[in-house]
Amino acid sequence: MLREASRLRDRRGFGLVLAAMVAITLLVTLLVTGSPRPPALDRLPELAVSDPSFAATVAAHAGAPVVDGNDVRILLNGEKIFPAKLGVIREARRTLTYAEYFYKDGPIATEIANAIAERCREGVQAKILLDAVGTFRMPRQDVKAMKEAGCQVATFRPLGRLALRQSNHRNHRRVLIADGVVGITGGSGVSWKWSGAGRTHDHWRDTDVHLAGPVVAQLQAAFAENWREATGEILGGDGYFPAAMPSAGAVRAHVVTSSPTAGDYQLTSLFVLAVAGARRTVYVTNPYFVPDDALANAFKAAARRGVRVVVLVPGIIDHELVREAGRRHFGDLFRAGIEIYEYGASLLHSKTIVVDDVWATVGSTNLDHRSLALNDELNVAVYDPAIASAISRSRRA
Repeated sequence: MLREASRLRDRRGFGLVLAAMVAITLLVTLLVTGSPRPPALDRLPELAVSDPSFAATVAAHAGAPVVDGNDVRILLNGEKIFPAKLGVIREARRTLTYAEYFYKDGPIATEIANAIAERCREGVQAKILLDAVGTFRMPRQDVKAMKEAGCQVATFRPLGRLALRQSNHRNHRRVLIADGVVGITGGSGVSWKWSGAGRTHDHWRDTDVHLAGPVVAQLQAAFAENWREATGEILGGDGYFPAAMPSAGAVRAHVVTSSPTAGDYQLTSLFVLAVAGARRTVYVTNPYFVPDDALANAFKAAARRGVRVVVLVPGIIDHELVREAGRRHFGDLFRAGIEIYEYGASLLHSKTIVVDDVWATVGSTNLDHRSLALNDELNVAVYDPAIASAISRSRRA
């Protein structure tokens, strides 16, 4: 009964938030019709993801070099994600940076807050950045515990002090980094609904990645960008950006971000180039699949040239309006030869793309207008057949 009541409150709360965000979206649309738009991306290079120059091409358009020497581990569902997050927090000896979009009550929420507070009491400099919309129901006692321990907690774009033009642009990135050398990112938030194995209605299905090596500096740079906006503080020094970053593995990767408020749409370029570079398969998992014209055209063009394009979306959904918006476009995608399936065990929240089992991306980006044209987002792109194949197999886990 308690869990049922909690779910009912969740639905009511999300309904109110969704209604508010729809109203804000309509108002913002009226006010900013002259704002920058994602590029059309109509003319693309004839470049396969397996081509040696593909990584350099993507890096040039995504604004982030592909770096070698990384260890990348896939984290599936809360049963793997939360122990890994707690491990990273407890590893911190000098600095801890943490940006979270969604944070709600529950045992794991309190455990994470207490673990961060414990590190601060031991002298770790912790910077905690909470999105004003996504963490509005974060328990006050969890924030208080971190602040009283000496952690610095900041809110990203507080609604009460924002111009309407900004209020609909949220920080949807998830970043957790210890000492500038290890980190976790992906699509998960902090709540009981991310706990477990992602195979029941109460426990969402999600994918994060644990990173070590030079690519962590790019993850830290993304955090520093949002922290600078929220606080005016520029992060620097060896505790955040170690001068000597030893190799941690053999995986090539980079972190790609987008920030539409600054006119940056690098993630759209990343996705379109990757799909255009497919020669055999494109596997997609995404909870809110409403691609813009550039990405939809890339998917359809891939299918028409003989690439198998398979999209996995939720059979259980938290925002019915978004699902209906996506389904209105399914007919056009079906006619192009794209396969679309629904995951019925739980709410699928993973945001992954795998191309030809040699390239893959995991991150925070939904394939809808909000992620592609409004929110600050972040994805890790990996150029490694073993990792790509592991993500591809995880679709069936």
